[in-house]
Amino acid sequence: MQNTNQLEARIETAADLGALLAAIERAPVMASRLKALAEVRNGVITGEGPTTAGRVHFSRCIDRDDTALVRRILNAGGAEAVTSAEADALFDIHEAAFERADDGAFDDLFAKAVAHHVLAAAGRRVPARAVALASTTPLDAWAAPVEGEVAAWLQGRMRRKPRNQGPLAMIAALLLGAAPVAISLGAVVDLAA
Repeated sequence: MQNTNQLEARIETAADLGALLAAIERAPVMASRLKALAEVRNGVITGEGPTTAGRVHFSRCIDRDDTALVRRILNAGGAEAVTSAEADALFDIHEAAFERADDGAFDDLFAKAVAHHVLAAAGRRVPARAVALASTTPLDAWAAPVEGEVAAWLQGRMRRKPRNQGPLAMIAALLLGAAPVAISLGAVVDLAA
């Protein structure tokens, strides 16, 4: 991958991915973050590729390394709020993974990032991105219900592929004041874990 055309170059190796991540951290460009998140999704789906290099990774599973990579990509966004495109990319990763092998870390990050976007889009004050997405920051300390167009976007996105609904139930309860998606017993158990 060449540094001059990182968005057009294919990410084929761990070195290519490392170069993309370094570029994102130097100059946080949205398109680069979205490309990196797409690579994480591809690795989650196939269990192969540059995001899984050097480790055993099962397809359709999110593990600790995937979550750490997503956190790194999102934190490279600097001070700006999580964008709609980033939130959509996170929903895509969430929907691609049938299993979690990270003790709930991705679900926590996913819920916080979506809440960060939704609240900012609704005109609410949100903590700095790094603070809001930190594993030590409780979501309910800063999230509050929203209404209007952004609430409608969130409800539509949540209904798209209702799989692994634990984090979706948390988002719905905090941001919509209700659970607009059907919650299975398994999701309640996952949420409690």
